[in-house]
Amino acid sequence: MTQINIMALRHSAFYSPLLLCMAGGYLRAEGLEPAYTVATPDRTVPNSLADGTCHVAQSAVATSFAALERGAALHIAHFAQINVRDGFFIAGRKPEPNFTWRNLVGKNVLVDHFFQPLAMLKYGLHCHGVDFAQLNVIDAGDVRAIEHAFRNGQGDYVHLQGPAPQQLEHDGVGYVVAAVGDAVGQVAFSSLCATREWLDTDMARAFMRAYQRARAFAHSAPAAEIAALETGAGFFPGVDRDVLTRTVAAYQNLGCWSGDVTISPQSYENLLDVFLFSGLITRRHAYNLAVMAPPT
Repeated sequence: MTQINIMALRHSAFYSPLLLCMAGGYLRAEGLEPAYTVATPDRTVPNSLADGTCHVAQSAVATSFAALERGAALHIAHFAQINVRDGFFIAGRKPEPNFTWRNLVGKNVLVDHFFQPLAMLKYGLHCHGVDFAQLNVIDAGDVRAIEHAFRNGQGDYVHLQGPAPQQLEHDGVGYVVAAVGDAVGQVAFSSLCATREWLDTDMARAFMRAYQRARAFAHSAPAAEIAALETGAGFFPGVDRDVLTRTVAAYQNLGCWSGDVTISPQSYENLLDVFLFSGLITRRHAYNLAVMAPPT
């Protein structure tokens, strides 16, 4: 077996296609033994790819925009789609079967301020005729701090990635009322990235074969089966298996893992729309500056 070092920018059931490469044995079937880590402020995805301690990483195409805005050359390429929709949910204090996005107007909303989730939420609200400025937005800090604040009674609504809102619902603390993925539609959200040099290796081609099978499985397999594999691999300690099953099913129903693994030009153009609206980019950067075709 050859070790392959995999890094995640964030760890979530939202990235099940990548997690299943490991939990489902697809990488081992290609002769690759995975070593999985989550990025930290001291050990970032770009630095780890650059120094060779990471071969492939879960990230987002939008992470390239800051460098492109400066006119810098990119040595990292995004080569495969993980999610074609946003993976954040809105949870409230009570069930709202007739929820509309205008329900958030004037309410205290705990919002994840990481650059892409924030941009997507602003755009999704805009698509439904709501200005982000109409919300009483609370920045509680990182993901754990946001959930902790909501559990302690702060906020009328909270903006979180699965399985956190599903766990809130399981615990009777909150109720999922909406998905940002529904509000925004298809977009180049999460992706796999690597150096351009690594993408021309046999390891990259073996990884891609494993990933294509894992992503197809994530899209079509019973959610309970996926949750069992991920739980068995120790990916979500402390998360109830039923909660994980509901989270996976929610992402399948949203269509997050549908379609081809290629990052399509249209999904990239939709991403540019989101970031132009939020003022995080000033121009439409060419697709081929950030994106490559998957290795074959």
